[in-house]
Amino acid sequence: MSAEARPVLTVTGLEVDFDGVPAVRGVSFSLARGEVLGLVGESGSGKSATALAVLGLLPAAAAVRGSVRLDGTELVGASDAALTAVRGQRIGMVFQDPLSAFTPVYRIGDQIAEAVRAHQDLSRDRARARAVELLDLVGIPEPRLRAQSFPHEFSGGMRQRAMIAMAMANDPDVLLADEPTTALDVTIQAQILDVLRTAQRETGAALVLVSHDLGVIAGMADRVAVMYAGRIVETGTASEVFGRPSMPYTMGLIGAVPRLDGGGGALVPIPGSPPAAGQVGAGCAFAPRCPMAREDCTRAVPPLTAVDGGAQDGGARVDGTGDGDARADGGGAADGGRGHLAACVRAGEIAGKGLGVLDVYPVPEIPDALERPTGDLVLKVDGLVKTFPVLKGSAFKRRVGTVYAVDGVDLAVRGGETLALVGESGSGKSTTLFELLHFARPEGGAIELFGKAPDTLGKAERKALRGQVQIVFQDPMASLDPRMPVGDIIAEPLRAQGADRLTAARRIPELLDQVGLERAAAERFPHEFSGGQRQRIGIARALSVRPKLLVLDEPVSALDVSVQAGVLNLLRELKAELGLAYLFVSHDLSVVRYVADRVSVVYLGRTVEAGSVRDVFESPRHPYTQALLSAVPLPDPERERERRRDRILLAGDPPSPTRRHEGCRFRGRCPVYARLAPERRERCEKEVPEPTAHAADHLASCHFPQVREVL
Repeated sequence: MSAEARPVLTVTGLEVDFDGVPAVRGVSFSLARGEVLGLVGESGSGKSATALAVLGLLPAAAAVRGSVRLDGTELVGASDAALTAVRGQRIGMVFQDPLSAFTPVYRIGDQIAEAVRAHQDLSRDRARARAVELLDLVGIPEPRLRAQSFPHEFSGGMRQRAMIAMAMANDPDVLLADEPTTALDVTIQAQILDVLRTAQRETGAALVLVSHDLGVIAGMADRVAVMYAGRIVETGTASEVFGRPSMPYTMGLIGAVPRLDGGGGALVPIPGSPPAAGQVGAGCAFAPRCPMAREDCTRAVPPLTAVDGGAQDGGARVDGTGDGDARADGGGAADGGRGHLAACVRAGEIAGKGLGVLDVYPVPEIPDALERPTGDLVLKVDGLVKTFPVLKGSAFKRRVGTVYAVDGVDLAVRGGETLALVGESGSGKSTTLFELLHFARPEGGAIELFGKAPDTLGKAERKALRGQVQIVFQDPMASLDPRMPVGDIIAEPLRAQGADRLTAARRIPELLDQVGLERAAAERFPHEFSGGQRQRIGIARALSVRPKLLVLDEPVSALDVSVQAGVLNLLRELKAELGLAYLFVSHDLSVVRYVADRVSVVYLGRTVEAGSVRDVFESPRHPYTQALLSAVPLPDPERERERRRDRILLAGDPPSPTRRHEGCRFRGRCPVYARLAPERRERCEKEVPEPTAHAADHLASCHFPQVREVL
């Protein structure tokens, strides 16, 4: 085997138990230099435990068995001294939460310099100079100055860049990235993925990328390993796994993802929930949820076998349980299953018949409501303004500044319509919702609900109006009282509106049926349900008083993609059945494409573009909207390779909302402004752009709007 093809990292039969409970059950893979392996799966599938076990970073309660070889050197069971020599030098780690990974009391530059000096014989000055070079390489502006900053002084995206700089400080052979973009906005995510590519290119390292985001994996990975209940259930090249999935679980994951470029067909909800750790049966762990399961699926764990029935490099079968010869050159089982492999007794049938997702999973028929409804206006917002004081002092506080959280938001929602409110974190989306639901006189602008200003109504009228506008929160567990049974939780809004106990009791079974839960659920408590079921309870509670407008604040952002699909399908069904209007806040533009009729894009507290989803997504006029859409990854490796060439990477983070910006507030990050001649820039610097119509219902606030195809 040539030096180029020989694996730098070989994992064979890796098993991890926490206090005797198995979390990883026989994972095998290999990684060549410069290769990217994507580990993907639902929460609890063992992805992060696998990555952390490679580097020996699991807690003391974890028992690790199997083999992890780095260029032939065994790491499982190695001494602390041996692992310390490997960590940071041979294997670099990029953690999910950089704020907790950095030491808060040391400067960023000093921490990177410390990582350099731990493995290289350099003076402090040379190490600090190297830290500045690394910060510059990962795109930190003014790296010499920012090296003196503390972690809390960096934004989330900048902290993740600094974490990548530390991981690549000693030119490692392998980079492990554990959900490196999970908590980031899509524009910052695109920057971080670009930095990871830079880090890999500069170091020549292999990369293990752990993510739940199939679009990220499709755009980054050469090979993909899909994990379920602690095992790899399908693996192959990205094109094979995404283009010809042969394990029903993989097919369900791909079918559950709403696509930015997709149509309005129903998503694939995978029934049930993953098994709890330690509660996996004797056969295939996915069998209880699998629509293709048969009797022999429950008898034995299916091995990873070649999908086409032929041999693969290093052997005819890789069982993923640690059986086989763990040779250092990566042959046999230790080769990690090169080729397209699936752990399913019906994989050959799926591949042979060319079965697709819709052939395997039953998908509900949901009315397609892409045309704008003609209902009455239920919500109208003009020029909404909301500021917060910046205070200083402890005993005697004084105002030293102002946060301009919302500074010119315009919205209009009609009956039976879904309006999505999108933008980066800090753009004012949630503040806008709170102002709408506060029912008080706005600080600036005007709010009308059902043709009336809420602040002008009497107490009785406000109470009646409150019943017509309900909210579904982002975190279903935090929004449900853990001490109350589900029936009482659902009935609470009814009781608040004056309904008697008998009326409320009759309504509860009807609502549970409506959201797809068993009637017996009324007697159980929130902790007894999965995340998706808890969100259905939240929706049932909101529907109890028969509202006309439902405000949804990131309702699926905390859910796995397979669970998210069921909730999104439910929301579309309820809208069609009940004629509801939705105000849907989300940072996920793929979700917006699936559920919304119209969209309003907000930047730094101001509406910059609005219109039908079709117009805004297919013909965006504002450069900020174009950048948002460009940054959203698609779960399609071929399309992602094409789009990467034209991806719009915005510079830096959004500016501080504590400044009142003159002119266009987006110009500091705007690629159009950067290309303008100096004499044309003055307009962007002095004049606030007003909304301009580009179609019957398509407005954009830009002095130099341009049509650019980004899908």
